Amino acid sequence: MTATTPLPTTPLPATLPTGDRAGGDRALRVTQLRVLRSEWTKFRSLRSTLWTLLTAAVLLTGLGAGIAAITVNQPEGLAPGETAISTSLTGTFIAQLAIGALGVLMITGEYSTGMIRSSLTAVPRRLPVLWAKLIVVAGTVFATLYVAGYAAFAVAQTILSGKHLNVPLTDPAAPAAVLGAALYLTVGALTGLALGALLRNTAIAITIFVAVFFVIPPLTNLLPAAWTAHFVQYLPSNAGAMMLGGSTYGVVNPLTPVTGFAVMCAPMLVLTGLAAWRLRRFDA
Repeated sequence: MTATTPLPTTPLPATLPTGDRAGGDRALRVTQLRVLRSEWTKFRSLRSTLWTLLTAAVLLTGLGAGIAAITVNQPEGLAPGETAISTSLTGTFIAQLAIGALGVLMITGEYSTGMIRSSLTAVPRRLPVLWAKLIVVAGTVFATLYVAGYAAFAVAQTILSGKHLNVPLTDPAAPAAVLGAALYLTVGALTGLALGALLRNTAIAITIFVAVFFVIPPLTNLLPAAWTAHFVQYLPSNAGAMMLGGSTYGVVNPLTPVTGFAVMCAPMLVLTGLAAWRLRRFDA
C-alpha cells in the first residue's frame, strides 16, 4: 500500500485586507446620490408617471389655446380682470389635478404594492428616500411644464393675435408668468407627494388634494364678502394664482406674486415635515 500525501492548504485570511475592505465599503455604501438615481429609475420606468406628466403638459397647452379661441370669438374680448398672459396659462388650474395625482402616486404606489419595504430595507435611514422622491418630482415637473408653459403662451398668443389681443414674449410680465406657472405646478406636485407620504393612501390623499385646490376655493364664494376678504387670498390655489400674469381671479385683496408663492409653499413644507416625522417614527 502507498500512503497518500495530503495536498498543502493555504489558510484563508480571517478578514479582507484593509484596502479591499475599504473598497467594498465604498461599493456598498448608501449615499443620497445613489438613492436619487434609484428613484429616478423608478420614475422613468413607470408608464403611469410619464403619461400623467404628459397629460399635465397637454392640459396646460391645450386649455390655454381653447380659452384663447373662445376669447377671440366674443365681442367684448378679454373678460374683466383677465390679461392675454393669464388667459394663455389658464390650463394651469386643470393641469394641477394631474400633477397632484402624480405626486401622490409617486409614493403611495409603493405602499399599495409593498415595495416601500424593500426601499426602506435598502436605505435604513429612510429619509433619503423621501428627499430623493421630492427632488425627482420637483425636477421633472418643473422642467417639463416650464417648456409646456412657453408652448401654451406661444399658441394662445397666436390665436389672440386674430383680434390684436396678444402680447409678445418680450413683454416684461410674460417670462415671469410662465415661470410662475411652472413653480405653481411644481409646488402642487410636491404637496401631493407630501400628502401621499403622510397618509400612505392614494384615495384619501388625492381627495384631500382635490378638496383644497378645487372644492374649497369656489365654496368660499357662498360666504359673505366681508368674511372672505380676510382669508380667501391665503388659500393655496388663490395665493399661487397671483404668479400667473396679473389676473386677480376674483380675489378682493390679492397677494403679490412673491408673497403668494411663499404662502403656497408653507403648507407643502409643513406636510413634508410631518411626512418625514412619520417615516422616521413608524413602520411602513
